[in-house]
Amino acid sequence: MAPATRRRPFLRLLPPSLFFLLALLVGPAAATATAAPPAVAAAATGRRDIGVRSLSSSLSRPTRWLLSIARRGGAIGPGESRGSGSWEQDLKHNTPCKFVVITGGVISGIGKGVTASSLGLLLKMMGMRPTAIKIDPYLNVDAGTMSPFEHGEVFVLDDGGETDLDLGNYERFLHVRLTNDSNLTTGKVYQSVIERERKGEYLGKTVQVIPHITNAIQDWILRVARQPVDETGEAPDVCVIELGGTLGDIESMPFVEALRQLQDRVGYKNCCFLHVSMVPTVGSEQKTKPTQHSIRQMRGLGLIPDFLICRGAHELSAEAREKLSQMCQ
Repeated sequence: MAPATRRRPFLRLLPPSLFFLLALLVGPAAATATAAPPAVAAAATGRRDIGVRSLSSSLSRPTRWLLSIARRGGAIGPGESRGSGSWEQDLKHNTPCKFVVITGGVISGIGKGVTASSLGLLLKMMGMRPTAIKIDPYLNVDAGTMSPFEHGEVFVLDDGGETDLDLGNYERFLHVRLTNDSNLTTGKVYQSVIERERKGEYLGKTVQVIPHITNAIQDWILRVARQPVDETGEAPDVCVIELGGTLGDIESMPFVEALRQLQDRVGYKNCCFLHVSMVPTVGSEQKTKPTQHSIRQMRGLGLIPDFLICRGAHELSAEAREKLSQMCQ
């Protein structure tokens, strides 16, 4: 059983362009440089012990903590416990996958896709094997029949799946080959549940959003997270999940509840949440109240962010950081 009281790390406030800038610094071009960084050399040779420790020591504590989530590869330290809900027990796997869930608040288009892609690249440069899942709460089965004027360009995967353009960013940043299952929509989930109900697989039970829809979402994520997506043919170490839309939208509620249950299922140490929010500047003052309300709503839904990524026109001031650290815990 998971402990009733969980101690969560202090909220980390990251500059708005941290992930993107770091991703550019250690991006694919770095692999072709004459003197590649140690972590790049480790990723290129498949060895995880080449200079990773020396590179990690130069990073900030929040970044080292996040990278350690995936780098540990499921190792349990003294006195630690994954609990009865660890997902390797559910799917009979020996090596669990870590999950990083990215949500957004205040406005849509806040930059969740860039954050997910850049974070995945940073993890890859540390020698890990990342994969990605994009959750779209709309009822369409896929993006193939949606107007490009309304939803933007459609990205076609190698298996013919017509998906959100974010999956194209994932493939370009992470050098992976995703499948149609990597794009999870409300339409796909309901379609699969209804097909199972028509076959009688629920044995006459009343099919409901909870637990049948939420369980189907969790099973989908756990299955896709273990599918090899790179040239090594090995299962990923970490799965970056982007929840589309704005947190609090009624259409995304089943996914929010499913992700809350997923954290209990895989264990707290195997799942963390990043929340991307907006800090607008009015006059010369940075306003933190929209982010405070966004975090309050997120906590009301049962999700507690481990990291807070603030977007804005200017770098976050020390006063704004202090206020967010006090009001968003």
